[in-house]
Amino acid sequence: MPHITKGLLDMTSLASTIAADIQPIRHSSIAAKLGCTLALAALADWLFYGERIGLSLTLFAIATVCVSVPFNHDSLDSRRATIGAAILVAGLVPAIEELNTLSFLILIAALLMALLLATNPETTEFAERTRALRNFILLGPFRFFLDAPQVFNMSAFTRGVALWLLPAALGTVFVALFAAANPVIEQWVSLLNPKLILEYVRIPRVLFWALMLALVWPFIHVRWRRKTIVTTTVADGPVPPPLPSQVSAEFLGPSTILRSLILFNLLFAAQSILDGIYLWGHVALPDNLTYAWYAHRGAYPLIVTALLAAAFVLVAMRPGGPAEKSKVIRPLVYLWVGQNVLLVASSILRLELYVDVYTLTYWRIAAFIWMGLVALGLVLIVSRIALNRSNQWLVGVNLIALAIVLYGCSLVNFDAFIADYNVTHSREASGKGVQIDINYLLTLGPQALPAIDKAILLRSGTPESCLVSRRDRLVEQQRRDLAWRSWGFRNWRLQRRLDAQAKAQSGSQPAG
Repeated sequence: MPHITKGLLDMTSLASTIAADIQPIRHSSIAAKLGCTLALAALADWLFYGERIGLSLTLFAIATVCVSVPFNHDSLDSRRATIGAAILVAGLVPAIEELNTLSFLILIAALLMALLLATNPETTEFAERTRALRNFILLGPFRFFLDAPQVFNMSAFTRGVALWLLPAALGTVFVALFAAANPVIEQWVSLLNPKLILEYVRIPRVLFWALMLALVWPFIHVRWRRKTIVTTTVADGPVPPPLPSQVSAEFLGPSTILRSLILFNLLFAAQSILDGIYLWGHVALPDNLTYAWYAHRGAYPLIVTALLAAAFVLVAMRPGGPAEKSKVIRPLVYLWVGQNVLLVASSILRLELYVDVYTLTYWRIAAFIWMGLVALGLVLIVSRIALNRSNQWLVGVNLIALAIVLYGCSLVNFDAFIADYNVTHSREASGKGVQIDINYLLTLGPQALPAIDKAILLRSGTPESCLVSRRDRLVEQQRRDLAWRSWGFRNWRLQRRLDAQAKAQSGSQPAG
């Protein structure tokens, strides 16, 4: 019986949650919101469908916000709305600089956070905001197909239609896809004589409109789950807090943690001594082992080691744990974390030595950034222990650091940086290192054109015809990127540089 009762309570809670998600809304408001959503979908069709995407995404995001604000004016809080606007502007900057995967994700994250701050004042804790955003992302795209039928009436019949709207819509999409793949089904569909409509409405375009309606609707018709207050009846006084299990006390007790830290510090000290001898001291390595191989072999495993060490410290020094107040364990933890920071520094040096020999790539830049974040995370762990902060504080500070790094990365022209670095540190330019890999530079895109031109001059000054044609394709790609839909400030700066370079070259040539 207790299991049955618990199951009934869970089902009741689930039903109440679902009912809260599909609560009735005013007819006139839904109609206006639906019309504006359709207008935004039409705008998206004009901006995106079959076109290169760049500045157009920023314009669409601004249009969505401008439409969303009037419909959600009642729920706006001035102070929170100001903070949300600042976050939104910060998220638009990387997309204006250049639209890529990272700047796109930053823009989406800024839109979501700005919407949450401006329209949901009930969420104040980190966990509540995370839960609200999770529900918005997972459930929001499906709400359009449930809310749209309410424009017709508010009867039970309409609610029944809403239940069938999503299956019918998906069924139509499946039939359209089957018709495109199966000639027999295509003949059956042709009996309905939809040729006039299908001449203009293509299957990909219908899917595009459905996707845009589903994505835009949650921003126009904003709904957040409200807090539910759960009361419990106390029968025999307050319920005492749960005690840690005996197994956990033995497995992660002070004695076990103390012995672990002593052993770990000794092991890490041995590794640090070896790095000090060979890596930092430049002592001759054993036979058949180069510095590049030594550097490359240990860079990534050491980072994994540091991550495992950080996980152990978080578990061992958890707030309220038996080892948190120990006067012996704390110094050992600080020493061990310090050795881990030194280990990360050695990994960075290893990677730097490897890059000096084998040039720079995107993955190696990502490794540098990741190692820096790991080192910062270790320092923050020590700060959390020293300041007696919670793990939630630690997670929040790390997320802030990650957001700052990602935001900074979105503004860095890595294509040009990698190309310039590889050309400057090549054998042709510096007398050491490896030869210029023109093929790799060409894969970096138009931003590498200045470095490619420099590499051509360093190599021979008279490039091969195939190299000239590939360079010309990059120039053509750069020209297409300057169209207003795909315009980016980075592309505009590059074009100015290329124009100045071409003008200088034409001026230096003698008149014929």
